Amino acid sequence: MLQVESALVESALGTAGQRFQILGMVMERDDSATARSERAGIRWRPAAWMVGGGLLAHLAVRLWPLSQIQVRNLILFSLGGITLLLLAIWWLIASRAPWRLRLAVVAGLAVVCGALAGTFRIRGVTGDLVPILENRWAGRTALERRVVEPPQAAAADGARADFPQYLGAGRNARIDGGPVLATDWKRTPPQVLWRQPVGAGWAGFAIVGNRAITLEQRGGREVVLCLDLSSGGLLWEHADEARYESSLGGEGPRTTPTVADGRVFTFGATGILNCLTLDQGRLVWQRRMAEEAPGALPDWGYAGSPLVHAGKVIVSAGQGDGRSMRAYRVEDGAPVWAAGSQAAGYASPMIFAPAGVPQVIGFNLRAVTAHDPATGEVLWEHPWGGGQPVVAQPVPVGSDELIVSSGYGVGAERLRVTRGDDGKWLVKRLWKSIALKAKMASFVEVDGVLIGLDDGILTGVDASNGRRRWKAGRYGHGQLLWCGKRLLVTAESGDLVLLEPSGDGPNELARFPVFDGKTWNPPAISGDLLLMRTDREAACLRLPVEDPAD
Repeated sequence: MLQVESALVESALGTAGQRFQILGMVMERDDSATARSERAGIRWRPAAWMVGGGLLAHLAVRLWPLSQIQVRNLILFSLGGITLLLLAIWWLIASRAPWRLRLAVVAGLAVVCGALAGTFRIRGVTGDLVPILENRWAGRTALERRVVEPPQAAAADGARADFPQYLGAGRNARIDGGPVLATDWKRTPPQVLWRQPVGAGWAGFAIVGNRAITLEQRGGREVVLCLDLSSGGLLWEHADEARYESSLGGEGPRTTPTVADGRVFTFGATGILNCLTLDQGRLVWQRRMAEEAPGALPDWGYAGSPLVHAGKVIVSAGQGDGRSMRAYRVEDGAPVWAAGSQAAGYASPMIFAPAGVPQVIGFNLRAVTAHDPATGEVLWEHPWGGGQPVVAQPVPVGSDELIVSSGYGVGAERLRVTRGDDGKWLVKRLWKSIALKAKMASFVEVDGVLIGLDDGILTGVDASNGRRRWKAGRYGHGQLLWCGKRLLVTAESGDLVLLEPSGDGPNELARFPVFDGKTWNPPAISGDLLLMRTDREAACLRLPVEDPAD
């Protein structure tokens, strides 16, 4: 019996020993596999495929002939974000790196990203929707202005033509009859008479005599200020409690004051229409679109400068409520008419006179509209744009033709407006072209050539057929003024550029750096004095001019 039990114990021990031996062999194999995995290192091939695929997609988008640079940039940013996300997933899940290394890399990247976010911030975007980074700790210069006595009338003031509204007296970015700008800026560069900080906003200056008027955002107040043109000193200011801000478009007002008959008319980003006296800035009357057109605030704020015509001040201020264009009496601000059902764009009302009949043109989000200045009656409409922002002013050509252009891949059209035998107005499209996509800067017609910024590149287009003649010069989404026989371009980078375009090319003559930063605000010129500004700084330059005796 004992022998049988002993045999059973030995058999059991032998079986257990075999099992432990097998388990040990399995563990040895597992350890060997782990060792081989560690010796094999990180699996880089998936990451290489992701990076390579991202680069190929990036190149394909770059080479793809997209009509909208802004859309291309958005696609590129999205591709970059997707590539980084896939790399993060690979590193954490499929890289085969030791977990300590994976977590260390993630923690290190988190620290770097936190440091960058704490050091820099995005201050809006360029005209092509590229984010602009700035140091969070770079404080803005305090707004300290020297108050000066009102200027006395002088002979020099009378020798300079006024610039009383957006894009000049004709609201067409053309200054004819002024001094001829000299071209040798190396020998005689522009002279900076003064430079000073200003509040935020994309407003321009109006110049009458020795007074320069603009708008700015100062904290929670929207401010109209009048400066001495020669010194930059403060003559007067008027403030309203109002603030507009957009993460992409920035903050502050985006219109140019209009000066007429000793009064200043301003239209703020939230829809405050002011009438002020030119001499002292005293408020005469005020209208608020938030009360008269509730819910009509455009996505980027009100950006159309007021038009003064035949005793009325006219603004584009509606969103399809049957009152998209509004007119008020100059004397007391009493409403005169409100008409039209088109959503407001960002261009300014202007006068166009086909067959000698004045019409108020509204360049709206989905249509070009003409109104009777006396009654507001809609005389004709022409579809346009498909809802993309419209900013550049239409350009009258001849007596009865109008050229309109906008960015975001839309292009340009030439329209002929005539009156039928029945008295109704007829609109005929003469041509449509993608050669000129004027996004934010207005364009001019000179000797049969349309000159403008086609998505940031200066372009010459044949006005008779819409075909491109030349395209050269990357100036970004700045602004331009035609002065006599030469062109001034305020580049988006802050440079002032002088050109003499022809049918063959832009012919850049001189360049002078003024600002170091995004320059979207329209310039203003009076004689040889040029006012430029950004959303942070303003400057007055005396431009070199040719001697009339030469």
